[in-house]
Amino acid sequence: MMMNYRETAEFSRDFKRLIRKFPSLSEDLEVVKQYYIELFHCKKIDRHGIFKIENAGNDENLQFFKIKKFACKALKGRGVMSGIRVIYAYHVAISKVEFIEIYFKSDKENENQERIKEYLKDY
Repeated sequence: MMMNYRETAEFSRDFKRLIRKFPSLSEDLEVVKQYYIELFHCKKIDRHGIFKIENAGNDENLQFFKIKKFACKALKGRGVMSGIRVIYAYHVAISKVEFIEIYFKSDKENENQERIKEYLKDY
């Protein structure tokens, strides 16, 4: 099964801001796509790095997840406990992942619930 990826404009802005601090972020995101997202959704292999966001408007066709175990090479020595968090929506029927938010945990503690609500309005 082929997974399709898209990103919101807000995610793109977050990503550009963070890539200045963490130059390996682009490559790291590709690794996360392959070894976490695709294994979790396509092959049903749970590597305990992806968590469903409760109370986010999940239903059988659209679900929201947070990636907590994100290895960032620019943060040497921290491995998957880098503090980078990625929020995404998974469209079950069409196997599409849409990235909503990326942030560094020391800058911000939790996901932006308003962004998820805005995404639901547009959906």
